[in-house]
Amino acid sequence: MKNPINKKTIFSGIILILFLNSITYGQGAFEKEKASSDSLSLGSVIQKVISNYPSVKVAEEAIRNADSKIALAKTGYNPVIDITASFANLAPVTKLSFPGLGTFQLYPANNYSASLNYEQLLYDFGRTHQNVEIENENKIIGEQALAQTKQKLSLLTVNNFYNLVYLQSAIKIKDEQLSTLNEHLQYIEKMMATGSATEYQLLSTKVRISTVESQKVDIVAALTSQQSSMNSLIGNSQGSNYVYKSELSVEPPVIPSDSVLSFAFRNRDEVLINEKKTSLAELRFGMTKLQNKPMLNLEASGGLKNGYIPDLNTITPNYVIGVGLRVPIFDGMKNKYNLAQAQSAINSLSYESDFTKRNISNEVYEAEALMNAANKKVGQFELQLKQALKAYSLAETSFQSGVITNLDLLDANTSVSETSLMLLKARIDYVTSVYKLKAALGERIY
Repeated sequence: MKNPINKKTIFSGIILILFLNSITYGQGAFEKEKASSDSLSLGSVIQKVISNYPSVKVAEEAIRNADSKIALAKTGYNPVIDITASFANLAPVTKLSFPGLGTFQLYPANNYSASLNYEQLLYDFGRTHQNVEIENENKIIGEQALAQTKQKLSLLTVNNFYNLVYLQSAIKIKDEQLSTLNEHLQYIEKMMATGSATEYQLLSTKVRISTVESQKVDIVAALTSQQSSMNSLIGNSQGSNYVYKSELSVEPPVIPSDSVLSFAFRNRDEVLINEKKTSLAELRFGMTKLQNKPMLNLEASGGLKNGYIPDLNTITPNYVIGVGLRVPIFDGMKNKYNLAQAQSAINSLSYESDFTKRNISNEVYEAEALMNAANKKVGQFELQLKQALKAYSLAETSFQSGVITNLDLLDANTSVSETSLMLLKARIDYVTSVYKLKAALGERIY
């Protein structure tokens, strides 16, 4: 029996095909709408995250603190100048009496003193220089830690961004699918009124609508949760909703296969930080070796005080200048064990560096495998979608000719929708795996 379908339903099917095709090739009206000025690009989102996220602020503050520590270490080259003043009343006052000469007072009862004091390090066998180098290394480590924090946040943002892109597109696909199903439901209801359709067709169509609506509810819930995570990253108030651009074009890194790991080891923040930590540990080892070296200081002081013979109460200018030498002889074996600890720290960092490189090797090959697998899936699903679209077009023709029922047509429609979702997921998996590979290799993604 011939089952003619109304023009509205045919139009709805055509719209669905055009929409799904736009998702496949990124050239449809929906993609143009998403590229409008009120939508957010991946680059702008990453910049918002790394400019406002608290852990970035903490790392930036650590660098400022490191600058202060460097300046503090350099003060070891500077002299120390101060002024001291004192008054003391002494009693009893010692007096000496000599026959025929009288009585002599050794010091006044009221003693006054004021002086300007100057102390300058002359030579410390490189202690101060070593301390400055240690703080410089600490600052470099802080800068590398800041870069590492930004890289990790950027990769987290990429994953959130493309999850949102997928969920936004999935909702659109489900909306179009529901629109088509509702058109068919209206058609079946009209056909039942004339006795040309069965209750089975009606109930089957309603079940399909219920299934798609349930799927959409899950997708909307996932979208809300993902938007909350993105708002937390960006620093927006919860409840803020944005449209995110569907940026599905990214160039994979081009590095010769025989130099992939060496490239990663030269650029990964973890490796660079370990190298700097090793340099820092070596500097601390050298600093520990210097602890038992002598120190040479210049000391000078000049001022006014009383108590000089013969007139004890006269305020008299005075000064003292000299050189002080401190030579450690025995420190109770402290330096020996401090050196052992410093050497142990160097050894531990060597093992940690080896562990880090092993993890990086695993990350690189895993990301590369995921990227290649996703790329193959994209090709497979593109072919599958073309076949599903062609099958849907043939099903429409057969339906209009009365060869198949509306349920067969809906099966073809569902196949197009599901294949489109799988293709979209594969493309997003490919893009995210490319960014993951870039991060594994140490390329900046912010």
